[in-house]
Amino acid sequence: MNRTGHVVKEVMPGSIAEEMGMEPGDVLLSINNQEIEDVFDYRYLMKDEYVEALVRKADGEEWLLEIDKEYDEDLGVEFENGLMSDYRSCSNKCIFCFIDQMPPGMRETLYFKDDDSRLSFLQGNYITLTNMSEKDVERIIQMQLAPINISVQTTNPGLRCQMLHNRFAGEKLRFLDRFYEGHVEMNGQIVCCKGVNDGEELRRSITDLMKYLPFMRSVSVVPAGMTKYREGLYPLALFTKEEAGQVIDMIEAYQTLCFDQYGLHFIHASDEFYMLAERDFPEEARYDGYIQLENGVGMMRLFREEFAEAMRKAMDDHDGQERLAGLRRTLTVATGKLAFSVIQEAAEELCRVCPGLTVHVCPIRNDFFGETITVAGLVTGQDLIAQLKERQQGGQSLGEALFVPANMLRSGEQVFLDDVTVQDVERALGIAVTVIEPGGGDFVEAVLHPDYHMNRANENFVYVQGYDR
Repeated sequence: MNRTGHVVKEVMPGSIAEEMGMEPGDVLLSINNQEIEDVFDYRYLMKDEYVEALVRKADGEEWLLEIDKEYDEDLGVEFENGLMSDYRSCSNKCIFCFIDQMPPGMRETLYFKDDDSRLSFLQGNYITLTNMSEKDVERIIQMQLAPINISVQTTNPGLRCQMLHNRFAGEKLRFLDRFYEGHVEMNGQIVCCKGVNDGEELRRSITDLMKYLPFMRSVSVVPAGMTKYREGLYPLALFTKEEAGQVIDMIEAYQTLCFDQYGLHFIHASDEFYMLAERDFPEEARYDGYIQLENGVGMMRLFREEFAEAMRKAMDDHDGQERLAGLRRTLTVATGKLAFSVIQEAAEELCRVCPGLTVHVCPIRNDFFGETITVAGLVTGQDLIAQLKERQQGGQSLGEALFVPANMLRSGEQVFLDDVTVQDVERALGIAVTVIEPGGGDFVEAVLHPDYHMNRANENFVYVQGYDR
């Protein structure tokens, strides 16, 4: 047995570990006399109502803890390594990878390409399967880990090898069959590259993936993100309005077919395709509960629905009506170009019912990565400062507060992608910055309540293939 074990970083108050006398620095060696390979082994072994945990204390003494507990209750500890093993880096060189399009000189962690199946379950990351072995697949089926999120890109094995620059990428598609046979819930993703895996190749991929219904619950189709740093990379082109419409037409035809057969719309075009095609977003019911929200599918529709519900509540509540009528504020909201029209629409509605309210919505042009990048999650602090300073110098007041969505910042921190901090922005612009959740309800709350603070950690982000900070 491996005697290295896993070092405990923190013991949660009131937990089993605290009750059993475990402390930070203790090392968990085994559970039920079985070696713990990683966090999934730990969770799986801890499911029993009786477990024996072998722990090595700081002085080298080993304790065998006999624990009676509730099913699925764990020790209540945080380990120094969250995965309880090394992270697996990506072995592909995808033609659309965002990390390959990053400028030099940014923080080192932004250049790490992960392709770790465990992060698919823990954080919702999409993985290509190329790092996975038969043993990994067997473990997922045995433990019924779900859902697993898979970057499919194409079901054409030869084309998949070309797109991922990995000669094993095509054969790894067989794991989809294994997961289907093992009744493992899946979600899929297709990064659509013009002239590569669109058109008839996209049609082939959709029809092939439909065979995995109902265990494959959803598949998103998103356009490849392209920065200005593509020198020496595969020549990709942007979709035109007409071409984006053709992608949507194909997808919506298959949505009808899938819903009739399975009660799921299954295949979804990202918001960006609808905006490129200058079409309105689908109705809420077509998003199947927003399964693909992290891939930018349904974010704009969800914002609208949440905004409308929050406004209804405010108008139905007497105190809310008084607050709306008495509101006297001038605010600035920064967002990416992609979401601008939807945020502007909401701001105009708020100003209509609140005569004393002025909201300036500023779409921040992405000079850092290039204007083809339009999502708020990739807006940098330096672009934000430069463009809002231009407004100030042109005589436009930003008002009493600047709202920025939480997905502009590194999760759980007050830092933009380029390491500019919220405090840097406040100093540069001379204005208070309020970080808000990117939902429609939070938008209303933040406008109506000057003392608004986010009440939870940001878990929403716009995904760009190959990049997850």
